[in-house]
Amino acid sequence: MENTLVFIHGLESTAQGTKGQFFHQNFPRMIIEDFTGDFSSRMHKLVDVLAGKTALIIVGSSYGGLMAANYTMENESRVKKLILLAPALHLPEFTPYTHKQLHLPVIIYHGTNDNIVNPYLVKDIALKSFINLEHHFVDDDHSLHKTFPILEWQRLLKEDRLNTRTNA
Repeated sequence: MENTLVFIHGLESTAQGTKGQFFHQNFPRMIIEDFTGDFSSRMHKLVDVLAGKTALIIVGSSYGGLMAANYTMENESRVKKLILLAPALHLPEFTPYTHKQLHLPVIIYHGTNDNIVNPYLVKDIALKSFINLEHHFVDDDHSLHKTFPILEWQRLLKEDRLNTRTNA
């Protein structure tokens, strides 16, 4: 069965933003939707878009990372891997899931110069919530404008098994 690739943009972005365009050009079969409105509206749309789909590999950026994490907490059996870019896990919308743990591979990239989402607070939350975590601090800002284009996306978007935590 082929994996279903999904990208979820951040609060102030769109599917036509830098990351969305990158994925559209390099992974044309990736699901890249526009999400607007409040958190509940965005989540309802995400659930509708992904209805009936399995073998999901989800990339979420910032607020989209929060959406991806929440979706996966509710649908872990349908998701193979989660890749989070400066995820907004510190927001109250993630609080209901802080008692739950995901066992699937989760990879986080977060800039140490992020002045929007505290990278150290997010790492603390992630260590408690994601059993199979690969965490990377990078010398970058919230948008990961230096890091994002040089990540090994071909490798990252393949299913693989992460066996140990990497906590850089």
